[in-house]
Amino acid sequence: MIYLFLSVLSSTAIFVLFKLFSKYNVDTLQAIVVNYATAFVCGYILYDGDISPTQIIETNWFIAAIGLGFLFIAIFNVMALTAQKNGLSVVSVASKMSLVIPVIFGIYVHNESTEAQKLIGIALALVAVYLTSIKKKETTVLTKSIYLPIILFIGSGIIDTSVNHFAPEGNFSMFLSTIFGIAGLMGFFLLIYKSINTKKALQVKSVPFGFILGLVNYCSMYFLILALQVENTESSTIFTINNIGILALSTLLGLALFKEKLSHKNWIGIGLAFIAILLVTLA
Repeated sequence: MIYLFLSVLSSTAIFVLFKLFSKYNVDTLQAIVVNYATAFVCGYILYDGDISPTQIIETNWFIAAIGLGFLFIAIFNVMALTAQKNGLSVVSVASKMSLVIPVIFGIYVHNESTEAQKLIGIALALVAVYLTSIKKKETTVLTKSIYLPIILFIGSGIIDTSVNHFAPEGNFSMFLSTIFGIAGLMGFFLLIYKSINTKKALQVKSVPFGFILGLVNYCSMYFLILALQVENTESSTIFTINNIGILALSTLLGLALFKEKLSHKNWIGIGLAFIAILLVTLA
């Protein structure tokens, strides 16, 4: 469970950094591009073996890595649009409830266990996601641009499922590096396009923020895959604990570090989150 714990911590650190982006007016897209470049280098450095472009292209995961790289940058933009059109609560609910996709995939494709305690824990996790994400002062309009949260839900679920399904056993650093490299390349072209249209110059402060984001972003994926590849573990269990753990911890950090106010529903959601983690872990 140490790998899963480190993945939750790393993913929660991403939440804290995005909060700091808002506080210090960091250009999010610029920082995201730097983040992907940093994550690409991390995978390159950690790869234990000879690096040959030809060999990478011939791997059975290369096409999947290209698709995932595209999804990484595309879903990031969908998240931004969903926040603008539907509100942050909808973003949180759609992205976290997407855990049902890898969970169902694990149960039906990999024949993972479906005992009652585990299923109850997963159901409680989904309720916890909804209750924890709802904010009092935020207007949540699900009917407005409803296609955006649907795309976010499906895209986030596909990313989690595909990373788990296509990651090679053992040394998967180059797999992650390729994904982040493709995402960074696409993000770079998107950044150039937006810069030409808006004539916005590069922010110097975007670089260090993006660098730190890249480190924790890579760690979140790296440790998650390590957790998924531990013997006698089930992906449906790992994804449930990972998503609900990130949501609960990031909510509590929002309270402690950024003085965010929590409603009674939020506290009930946090309580259900910990119950769900216990049920799924002990199942």
